[in-house]
Amino acid sequence: MATVGGQASHAPMTRDEKRVIFASSLGTVFEWYDFYLAGSLAAYISKSFFSGVNPTAAFIFTLLGFAAGFAVRPFGAIVFGRLGDLVGRKHTFLVTIVIMGSSTFVVGFLPGYAAIGFASPVIFIAMRLLQGLALGGEYGGAATYVAEHAPTGRRGFYTSWIQTTATLGLFLSLLVILGVRTSVGEEQFAAWGWRIPFVASILLLAVSVWIRLRLDESPAFQRIKAAGKVSKAPLAEAFGQWKNLKIVLLALVGLTAGQAVVWYTGQLYTLFFLTQTLKVDGA
Repeated sequence: MATVGGQASHAPMTRDEKRVIFASSLGTVFEWYDFYLAGSLAAYISKSFFSGVNPTAAFIFTLLGFAAGFAVRPFGAIVFGRLGDLVGRKHTFLVTIVIMGSSTFVVGFLPGYAAIGFASPVIFIAMRLLQGLALGGEYGGAATYVAEHAPTGRRGFYTSWIQTTATLGLFLSLLVILGVRTSVGEEQFAAWGWRIPFVASILLLAVSVWIRLRLDESPAFQRIKAAGKVSKAPLAEAFGQWKNLKIVLLALVGLTAGQAVVWYTGQLYTLFFLTQTLKVDGA
């Protein structure tokens, strides 16, 4: 690495590095798309899966179902993070994307409360838990995979692309919802059209699996595995010492929690408040 004018200059990004970033980011965008659908379509979900109670309670239960996905995300990061450390990033990528896409697809065909009773909300919440587990493993796994392909001094820039995927996934979900609702009309969208974005996730799953099957394993992981240095107890090494654990807790409570409250309040709960409390027409 040379310096020009007192600033570090880097070699241009290679074709393989661009492919890794694109493939990792695209798959993660699709996972965020799946994850956000339940929030963006909460009003329709509450009427279908939670119609056995009054509308206010139904909407609250829908929000709790959406929140269930967040509750298990840390466990997904732990489970799939450990799996990635033991068997490799590529295999973990495939598992998380299949779980996410499949669970979203199931929601699209899930019968409502009127058809199967309490089994409907129970299955919906179970699918949300699976989505949360998958996203918990996907997000950190994608960042790790990209970081392990990055040259010295470029990890921050390379992994920054992964940080854009949440916003892109939200935009994609809203665009698909808007397109479907415009195509079928508000009445048909409320009746059955809201399910189409969930069903469409199977197409995104197929694209994601095809792309990720073409990826190679992380070179850093391959070197560690070849040298016989793969950790036998990655969780104990990462969290077994207080000096590491306190940094994780500080980042979780001091940084991530506050950002998450602001983000989801602004992007999703505002929509709920406008349509459910102020009765603004969502069409």
